[in-house]
Amino acid sequence: MRVAYLVSQYPAVSHSFIRREILAIERKGVEIIRIALRGWDAELVGSEDKLEREKTRYVLSGGAPALVLALVRMLVTRPTRLMRALKFVWKMGRRADRPLPTHFAYLAEACRIEPWLRAAKVEHLHVHFANNAAEIAMLVRALGGPQWSLTVHGRDLDNAPFTRLAAKVRDCSFVVAISSYGRSQLYRWVDWQHWEKVKLVHCGLEPDFYGVPESPSPSARRLICVGRLSPEKGQLLLIEAAQRLKVQDVQFDLVLVGDGELRHDLEAIINRHGLQATVRITGWMSSEQVRDEILAARALVLPSFSEGLPVVIMEAMALKRPVISTFVGGIPELVRQAEHGWLVPAGDVDALTHAMKACLDAPTETCARMGEEAYKRVLARHSVDTQSVRLIELFRGAIEANTNDKRA
Repeated sequence: MRVAYLVSQYPAVSHSFIRREILAIERKGVEIIRIALRGWDAELVGSEDKLEREKTRYVLSGGAPALVLALVRMLVTRPTRLMRALKFVWKMGRRADRPLPTHFAYLAEACRIEPWLRAAKVEHLHVHFANNAAEIAMLVRALGGPQWSLTVHGRDLDNAPFTRLAAKVRDCSFVVAISSYGRSQLYRWVDWQHWEKVKLVHCGLEPDFYGVPESPSPSARRLICVGRLSPEKGQLLLIEAAQRLKVQDVQFDLVLVGDGELRHDLEAIINRHGLQATVRITGWMSSEQVRDEILAARALVLPSFSEGLPVVIMEAMALKRPVISTFVGGIPELVRQAEHGWLVPAGDVDALTHAMKACLDAPTETCARMGEEAYKRVLARHSVDTQSVRLIELFRGAIEANTNDKRA
């Protein structure tokens, strides 16, 4: 079986779960062709991502001339297919989140990808995120390319009306939700006749990440937050909670791992509150560095306002660290209040401050017990080898169904 993965940017620091999924599937004997729109010149911090970049083919690396040439070739060799794809462009481009000319650019990108897939004899195309890559997969299919499938994440569900998520689900063979919450939100946007397409496959962790012989005791008075510095992650509220703890003379360190559009604002607020000695922003780190930072902390804190199911929560639990987070998205499906950490209402700075203090004041034995229970739960639900088998079964089923349809 030969499957292609299409992602808008790959590899990326925040997309380690895609790399893990691809490598797990390859370990099962499936050949994976990696295609990304961009990412060939991105700054990478991990050796795994650098190796993945060498295996990836980039659609936009040739610039506009390569896209125009691909479009002309398609016009000459498959004019009927191109006309069919143009109808998709017009349909998807109306009242979308991006102007119509952008959707014509997606068609040119699809014209470049389809011959690659045909030459490689790809049997199925899989896409992560319901963004431009998913629309391009639709266009590749319209041009005569393989059937495709889609994994939907939290941000996709927030933007569903503008990204035409329902249309993409109608067109693909199946769509993967990474949590029961995500599945329910897909049901909101998709006609019930297509609900059978929605499959549940969790993101997974590989043994190399959590295979620490013995996790150090969670005795440090340090909390860590890992993720893009963006409004939906709640870091602004986290800094407010840190300020309240400082006023109460609570001794602790807070490490923010990540980068993003809020970094300048966060740094300004940290300086305004005089928290420079307490709060540290590291920028993006490699998987190994993130693991070391989590192990050096007492607990992970992620006060998100909107989520699917954050991979970093799985990582912290796999490293035997309790979690402080919110009752949003799929988080309560994995983290149980008082068993694996503390869950608070999203946007409630009082509750967040109280939970952080409770964690910092809890005996080391309590945090260690929570970490052990978290470890057991996440391994039972989020082993990448187990989840990759489920995904391979879905790929195989889609390929067989497509083969039978052609024979009928």
